[in-house]
Formats: sequence, structure tokens, C-alpha cells
Amino acid sequence: MFSLICRRRLTQCIAGCLLFWAVTFAVHASVGQTQSESVAKKLNVPLPTIGGAQLWTDVVFRNGYRVQRNEMTKHYRLLDKKNVRRGWGTKEDAISLLDELCPAPDPPSEKPIAVLLHGLMRTDGSMKSLEKAFHEDGYDQTIRFGYASTRSTLAESAVALRSVLESQHPNAEFCFVGHSMGNIVTRHLIGDLQRDGDPAQILPRCRAMVMLGPPNQGAMIARRAAMTGVFEWFAGPGAMELGPRWDEVQAQLATPPFPFAIVAGRLELGRVRNPLVDGESDFVVSLEEAQLEGAVVVQEFPVLHSFLMDDKDVQGWTLRFMDLSCEEVVPLAGWRI
Repeated sequence: MFSLICRRRLTQCIAGCLLFWAVTFAVHASVGQTQSESVAKKLNVPLPTIGGAQLWTDVVFRNGYRVQRNEMTKHYRLLDKKNVRRGWGTKEDAISLLDELCPAPDPPSEKPIAVLLHGLMRTDGSMKSLEKAFHEDGYDQTIRFGYASTRSTLAESAVALRSVLESQHPNAEFCFVGHSMGNIVTRHLIGDLQRDGDPAQILPRCRAMVMLGPPNQGAMIARRAAMTGVFEWFAGPGAMELGPRWDEVQAQLATPPFPFAIVAGRLELGRVRNPLVDGESDFVVSLEEAQLEGAVVVQEFPVLHSFLMDDKDVQGWTLRFMDLSCEEVVPLAGWRI
């Protein structure tokens, strides 16, 4: 009798598992077959998320709502302002639901939209402190662009950034602050717009940029780390493009055709140095690697690379440069605070 009961329970368990996977397969197969009334939307549970981490890339941003693409499965989801998932499916599914919840982007405010881009192996959350500083300075609209930096190429991230900018109001203006790899993604986008055309007229609406710890000449630390054979596995193709593949990607990058400044970390002599980086540096990017011809100014701070965007002095300097640039009073060379 006991053996019979066990067999029945086992049969029920197996049947339950098969039913679960059958339903799951049916749901995934139906994603995107209709518009906002897809099975995926009906079965969505509005669960809180962590906003993306290293698997999701923003492709549309509208008043705090974000359409994101999963870089592993290539499906899409819609997050609200609190990072709660409101639907998932194809890109069309997500945008259709976005149109229902938030039909149009806000009109431009007095100051440009501040677009903040994180670096390698970081998330948009790393730019929250800087975003707060922008809000306190009167920048009503900000975008913390999130991208899967360890799963995507620089070109793929640049395409996503372009999509986000094109989803804004057609009269919106932009200013940028990038940290580390985020600057190279922006430079790749500028090159794409110059080469492939700019029908949305993004470039004429870009006002200024501050680059925090930018590897504008590639990154020696990435070149040396790549020799381990495991670097690409955990850091991704974008990191390899900053290192051993730099010559391939450098030709795709452009210098911003609008005022830009460079903030470079320079640690005090005598402090611990990174043996993977040559010369004076912020422990990750050297002063030489941060340089880019055409910068209005290169400003140095004794701050570690990972904390440049959180440092209050760096934040204050960045905001002063932005304010003066957007007021069109910054000279082309020799500018200092």
C-alpha cells in the first residue's frame, strides 16, 4: 500500500512538472503574437526588480519608465519609475504598454536632459549620487542610462543609447556625464551619427559633456588582464574592445563636436599603485589614457577611479562646467575654475 501511494505521488509530481513546463513554453511561444493584450502581459506579476544589473539594457526611456532588452534571451520588459515590472514580451509589446501608461515624453525643461552613463561592471545605480546633485542644481530631467556592459559590445550599447535619446521629446537638448566605459559608448554613438546619418537631429541638440576617468586611448589594465584568458568571460566583449581589440574599435569613435571636459583621477605620490597601469593614474585609467584632443580642459582630482562620480568636489566642478557650457560662455581653450 505504501509503495502504491508513493508511486501515485511521484506520478502526480511528474505530471505537475510537465504541466508547468508546458504552460511556460506556451507563454514564451505566444509572446508578441498580439499587441498589449499578449499572454505575457496578462500573466505578468508586477514584481520589483533591481533595475537591470548586467543582463538588461535600456532601449526606451520615458518620464522614468524604461523599456529594457535582456541581453541573454533578447526579450523585453517595461519597468516603472520604481523599477517594478509592468509587462514583458517583444519590444512592440513593451512599447504598446508604455504608450498606455505614459503616452508621451515630458516637454523640454529650461536646462537640458542630463544623460548619465555608468562604467564597466557597474549599473545605473552607481550614478544616483551624481543624479541627485544635478536635480539640486535645477536639472529637472535626467536619464541614468543602464546597459549590460559585460554582455554587450560597445557598438550594441551605442545603438541602445541612440534609441533612448531618440525616444525623448524632439526639441529636448542633452548634456552628458560618462564614467569610464560610458564615455566610449557615447563617443561611439557620436561616430555612428556622423557616419550613418542623424535624422532625429540628436547632435545639434547636444550641449556639453564631462568625461570622468575616460579610457580615451584604450586601457592598459584591460590589455594585461586579457592575458589571463578568463578576462573576457567575466568582463565581456566591451572590455576586450578597451584592451586587445582597441585598434578595431578606435576607428569607430568620434570626438564630441560640442564642448567637453575631462576629469582625471591622479593619486598622490607614495600611495599604492596598480601594477597593471602605467604612470600616474586613478588606479584604473592613467592620465595619458584619459587624454583626448579637443577637450576644453583636463581637470585632475586625487580620487580613485571607482569613486569619481560620488566625490563632492568632482560633482561641483562638473556642474559648474555644465552650467557655463549650456549658457555658452565657455571659451574653446584655457578654461579653468
